[in-house]
Amino acid sequence: MAKTSAVYARIDTALKENAESVLAQLGISPSSAIQMLYSQIVLTKGIPFELRLPSAKPAAAGGMTREQLDAELMKGVGSLRTGKTYTVDEVDTELKKEFGI
Repeated sequence: MAKTSAVYARIDTALKENAESVLAQLGISPSSAIQMLYSQIVLTKGIPFELRLPSAKPAAAGGMTREQLDAELMKGVGSLRTGKTYTVDEVDTELKKEFGI
């Protein structure tokens, strides 16, 4: 059996409970999840996910002035005139990548 060591960390109680609920549904113990994270850190020689500051959220139409909304709509009209269009899947992919939504 491999030699093991304990890892102690203090985290927000709600975060811990929510994460452990997800892990339980996946059939993974918290110790196994930490083991997986550490294994990926070693394999990738870094944090195994992108770390960056969140992007600004896209502006809601209700939060824009009339001039701002008109300017955004005119950008869309310009794109249509030049044939620059996107499928729903392309828009969804870009929103997820850029804004995490």
